[in-house]
Amino acid sequence: MPTRISLERLNALVQDRILILDGAMGTMIQRHKLTEADYRGDRFAGHASDLRGNNDLLVLTQPQIIAAIHRKYLDAGADILETNTFNANAVSQSDYGLESLIYELNLEGARLARGVADEVTAEWPSRPRLVAGSMGPTNRTLSISPDVNNPAFRSITFDEMKAAYVDQVRGLIDGGVDLLLLETIIDAVNAKAAIVAVQEVQDEKGVALPLMISFTITDRSGRTLAGQTVDAFYLAMEHARPWSIGINCALGARDMRPYLAELSRMAGCWVSAYPNAGLPNAFGQYDEQPAETAALLKDFAESGFANILGGCCGTTPDHIRALAESVKGARPRVKPDAGPGDQAGRHTTRLSGLEPLYIRSDSNFQMIGERTNVTGSKRFARLIKDDKWAEAAAVAIEQVRGGANMIDVNMDEGMLDSEAAMTTFLNYIATEPEIARVPIMIDSSKWSVLQAGLKCVQGKGVVNSISLKEGEADFLHKAKMIRRYGAAAIVMAFDEQGQADTIARKVSICVRAYRLLIDQAGYDPTDIIFDPNVLAIATGLEEHNEYAINFIEAAREIKAACPGVKISGGISNLSFSFRGNDIVREAMHAAFLFHAIKAGLDMGIVNAGQLAVYEDIPADLLEHVEDVLFNRRPDATERLVQFADRVKGSGKKRELDLTWREKPVEERLSFAPVHGVVDFIEVDAEE
Repeated sequence: MPTRISLERLNALVQDRILILDGAMGTMIQRHKLTEADYRGDRFAGHASDLRGNNDLLVLTQPQIIAAIHRKYLDAGADILETNTFNANAVSQSDYGLESLIYELNLEGARLARGVADEVTAEWPSRPRLVAGSMGPTNRTLSISPDVNNPAFRSITFDEMKAAYVDQVRGLIDGGVDLLLLETIIDAVNAKAAIVAVQEVQDEKGVALPLMISFTITDRSGRTLAGQTVDAFYLAMEHARPWSIGINCALGARDMRPYLAELSRMAGCWVSAYPNAGLPNAFGQYDEQPAETAALLKDFAESGFANILGGCCGTTPDHIRALAESVKGARPRVKPDAGPGDQAGRHTTRLSGLEPLYIRSDSNFQMIGERTNVTGSKRFARLIKDDKWAEAAAVAIEQVRGGANMIDVNMDEGMLDSEAAMTTFLNYIATEPEIARVPIMIDSSKWSVLQAGLKCVQGKGVVNSISLKEGEADFLHKAKMIRRYGAAAIVMAFDEQGQADTIARKVSICVRAYRLLIDQAGYDPTDIIFDPNVLAIATGLEEHNEYAINFIEAAREIKAACPGVKISGGISNLSFSFRGNDIVREAMHAAFLFHAIKAGLDMGIVNAGQLAVYEDIPADLLEHVEDVLFNRRPDATERLVQFADRVKGSGKKRELDLTWREKPVEERLSFAPVHGVVDFIEVDAEE
C-alpha cells in the first residue's frame, strides 16, 4: 500500500502556512504542440477514434512530458500536485472510445505524480509534497436538460454518473494519492454522484482520504452553471464533510473575490482558491501576467480568505513561483467557530435549493407546500397521471408564491410508476428557478421512491420520512443513506409497536431515534426533524380528543430532550373530520399552529396559499375550535359540528385579498408582517 501523509500532519501543514496548489496542466501541454501521432503513441496507433486533445491519455503515451510538467510546478514552489486525470472518467472518455481504460489512466496518473512528489520530498524532507487525485465534472449535467423542449430529460442518470466515477476513484487510491480533488463542479447533483462513488469505494477499500471540493462560478451572477448561489452550494456539499472547499476556473481572481469572501465566512473546513489567469481574450488565450495574478492572490491571503492557493486555466510555473513568493509569511485563514449561517446560535438547520434556507431557533414558522402531493390533491394527481408536467409545476409555483418555504413532493399512488413520476417531476421543476430556489421535501412511504428523489435534488433537501417501524437496523441503514445523499431527515414517532399517540410514547420514540442518529449514523442534530404525528381530532371517538394536546406537549418535551432538532407535522391531518368545510378547517389549522409554534413547532406541511391568520378567526368560531383543540368540554365536538353547518364555505386565498391596502399606513405596516406580506413594506415605510 502507498505511504500517505496522515490527516494530523496534513492539518498541521495547512494551519502553519498557506499551501500552494500547482497550475494548469493543459496550458503546459499546449506548449509541446503534440500531434495526433504523439497522443496515440505505439499502443494506440490503430485506435479507431481521433485522440488528439485527450490530455489524460498522455500519462500512458507521453509520461515523460507529464512528469516534467509536474516537476516544473514543484520546483516553482507548489506543495500539492494535481494528477493529470481531470477527464479520466467513463463519461468523458466515451468520446474517444476509451471507457475501458479508466482504472489504468487513473492508476498511472496517480503513480506518475506520486513518483515526482516523492523525489522532491526526498530532496527536502521538511516540506512534504502532496498529490491530489483530480476528478473533473464530466461533460454532462444532471440538473439541466440538453433538450429545451423537454425540461425533464437528462442525457445521463445519477447511477450512471456515479458509476463513471467509481473506477476513477479506485485507480487514484491504488496509485497513492494523498487527497481526492473533485474540481470545477458546475452542478451539485454531479458532485453528489461523485461523492457517493468516493464513499462507496473508500468503504470497499477500508480507506478514508481527505476530500477537496472545488466549484466554478460561471459569471458575475455569483452562481454555478446549474444556478446555485455560493452558500446554497456549500450547504449541498456539507454532508460530505470535505477537508476543503473552494472555487476554481471560470472567473479570474479579481471577479472571484466577493464569492470567495462569502465562502470563507461560512465554510467550516479549509478553503481553497485557484482562479484562471484572468478572463480569456478573443482568441481564448490568457493574458494576465504572473505578477498580476500573484498580487490578486496575495490579497486573498492577507484578507484571511484562504488556506490553499493555486492556479487554473492559463497559469504556468511562472505564475505559481510568483504566487509562492508573494504569500510567504502570510497567515492562513482560521476556520470560524460557528457553523454555516449560525450567527443566531448553534441550533440552526441549514437547507438549500438554488438558494439557502436557515431555520434558527428564533425563525418564523416554515411553511411546506402540500399541494404537490398526489394523495392530497386530486388536481395534482390528475395532472401527473395525464403527464401534464408544466401544469403540475404550476401547482408548485402557486405554493411558492403563496409563501411556501419548501415544497413537499409525493407520488404515492397505486396507478403510478411512483419512482419514475418522482424523477420526472423533480427534474422538471429543477428547470424552474422560482420553484427550484426553495428546498425540496421528498415524501414517500416507499424507500425506492425516496432514493429516486434523492438522486434528483440539487440542494440540501429533506426526506419525509423514516421511522423505527421496521426496527433499528433498517432505520440506521436508511438514515445513513439519506446522509450520504446529502439530505436532512424527518423521523416519524412510529416504532415496532406502531404509531405513537400519547405524549410518553411520542417522546420516548423520538429520544431513542435521536440517540441512534447521533451515536451510530453520524448525524448533526440540526439535520434531524421529528414528526410527533398530527392526528385527527373531533372524530366522535373519545380516545382522539387529546390528540392535539398530546402533539403540542410532546413537541415541547422533545425539544427539551433532543437539543438541536426541529419539529414538523402534517397540519391538514388535524381536521380530516371537516373535509369540505374550508372555513372550519383553516380556523382549526391556524389555531393549532398558533399554540404548537409556541411549544416548539418549527415547520409544517400546509396549503401555503390558504392558511388563515389566528388573529383573523372570528371570536365565536375560535371559541368552538379551541374547545376541541384543548378538549375543554365534553360536548366540544358536537358543538363544533353544529356550528360548522352555519359557516360552510370555501376559505380565501390570502394573497389575493388586498382590501387591507385601503387602511391607514400605520395599520398597513402592522398588517404586513403578521400576514407575511413583504411586497409593499418599502413603499409603506417611505410613506
